[in-house]
Amino acid sequence: MTGTRIVSLVPSLTEAVAVGAPGALVAATEWCSHPVDLEVARIGGTKNPDVRRIIGLAPDLVIANEEENRAPDLAALRAAGIEVLVTEVRDLPGALRELTRVLAACGAGRPGWLDEAEEAWSQLAVPEARLKAVVPIWRRPWMVLGRDTFAGDLLRRLGVDNAYATHAERYPRVPLEELREAAADLVILPDEPYRFTREDGPEAFPVPAALVSGRHLTWYGPSLAEAPAVLSGALRAAFRS
Repeated sequence: MTGTRIVSLVPSLTEAVAVGAPGALVAATEWCSHPVDLEVARIGGTKNPDVRRIIGLAPDLVIANEEENRAPDLAALRAAGIEVLVTEVRDLPGALRELTRVLAACGAGRPGWLDEAEEAWSQLAVPEARLKAVVPIWRRPWMVLGRDTFAGDLLRRLGVDNAYATHAERYPRVPLEELREAAADLVILPDEPYRFTREDGPEAFPVPAALVSGRHLTWYGPSLAEAPAVLSGALRAAFRS
């Protein structure tokens, strides 16, 4: 599919396509921060893309995600005759399958980083002693990881059980008082979508806080190859500070 024009509405898939199929991307969202030197048209956010501008770019394919993007926007693109590939990711195996599907649709072969990611996670030595964690993703109001999330599956593989893994919702709003009483061993604070920092987040909890890279916890792309080491390091650091 030489010359295929791709628009990505998903930051992690933007990075995957930019690295795996160089030159194919013609546009991406404002939230697509990797690769850091990516120079393509910007077409709004994941929740509010400029549909008219995307149509004007005449892409061969738009890559989206059922969780990150809105169904009405995708329907409008399809109504304009544009092919839309929608990914669905709930765990690591699903992410690896979807990455393979996306790259194939972009005319790319299987990249080396995808093999490295599979190997890194398959060879992971999970600690015998498991930890229980609360994993906020937003503040004001507090929202946390709930059931069936990709990030929750990565943490599980690292020996960390999500305190809200059996919640009825995938990203429930939970009062801070309840979070503080969840009998967790630690709180895990990513730097996206809410940017938790040492000065904003840890002070709310009575347990150690692990500040982690949101790209390594929630993105499925080239970062998956180094994610086990990066996340494990952040978890260890929480108990040294």
